[in-house]
Amino acid sequence: MYIKYLQLANFRNYKELSVDLNKSINVFIGDNAQGKTNILESIYYCSIGKSPRTTKDKELINWNGKEAYIKVYVAKERLDKKIEIKIFKEGKKGINVNSIKLNKISELIGVFNVVMFSPEDLKIVKESPLYRRKFLDIELCKLSKKYYFNLVQYNKALNERNAILRRWNEHSGNMLQVYDEQLSKYGAVIIKLREQYVKKLSEKGRIIHSDITTGAENIEFKYVTSIKNMDKAEEELLEFFAANRKKDIEKRVTSLGPHRDDFDISINGVDTRSFGSQGQQRTSVLTIKFASLEIIKDVTGEYPVLLLDDVLSELDMNRQKYILSSIKNVQTFITCTGIGDIKSYLKDEAQLFMVKNGIVSKV
Repeated sequence: MYIKYLQLANFRNYKELSVDLNKSINVFIGDNAQGKTNILESIYYCSIGKSPRTTKDKELINWNGKEAYIKVYVAKERLDKKIEIKIFKEGKKGINVNSIKLNKISELIGVFNVVMFSPEDLKIVKESPLYRRKFLDIELCKLSKKYYFNLVQYNKALNERNAILRRWNEHSGNMLQVYDEQLSKYGAVIIKLREQYVKKLSEKGRIIHSDITTGAENIEFKYVTSIKNMDKAEEELLEFFAANRKKDIEKRVTSLGPHRDDFDISINGVDTRSFGSQGQQRTSVLTIKFASLEIIKDVTGEYPVLLLDDVLSELDMNRQKYILSSIKNVQTFITCTGIGDIKSYLKDEAQLFMVKNGIVSKV
């Protein structure tokens, strides 16, 4: 799978852009704040209908425009896809795939997959469980309509249960029981699929991390949940919600469930978040991203498009070399301020672009 062509209109700082793309490596070079990341953002948006940088779609629209437009032509093994998205200032969006209008964002997910790696991804390792859950949710939604459905239903029930807790009175008990049952049903599916994904991540990650570190380090990922028996996940969740009801009423929030779960990252048996060096933490993120790339290939039969947003400058030469030698069959987009250190590792067919003030030109 690869993008043949990208067109933008009134997207961020691009009034107009039309560019043919290389099926191998596309490098966008330029100073900061020139629009390099905006190109990767538009591609990512065509994958899941959301930006990796903002939750407010209207921020994507050029201040001179009334609406933003993105179009990508994606070559696939079975059937090529033309994805068109219009983003309106009122917050709405319109999505067409091969000129057919989609009714829901969920219909877009899985049509065209990307993996994005940016400096912000260090939060997956260094910061709160929220970032690790977000990573799992995004990756699993790409691969499983079942996961997406159950996640949406779980979050809806969770919000409604929390609303009941906030306005609790003596008549609220029966409604709470109804939502406990819903959360247990949907939550059990989420937990099982997450655990399966993290196991795959660990299997792929061990090989990748060993290659990056020339066998010096062994990495392991482990899903952390209150569930002890996956075969009885729904029953256990229901029991937990009942046991924690008094606490939840006092705190006025649901204190347990997959929305509180996490996954551990350890190198040579040591917790990477608390005790890993900065280099180990960066390598862990690199491992996570390349492992997720391989998982998508296993599930869909095709590699996703890889977006590397200003990350090569954050890595030493060994890790840069690993990335650039590992993307032989993956269309890759790289943003950087210069290519002096990596030029010798780029394949001959790599296409270079210069980006300046929202203008893109071939080098």
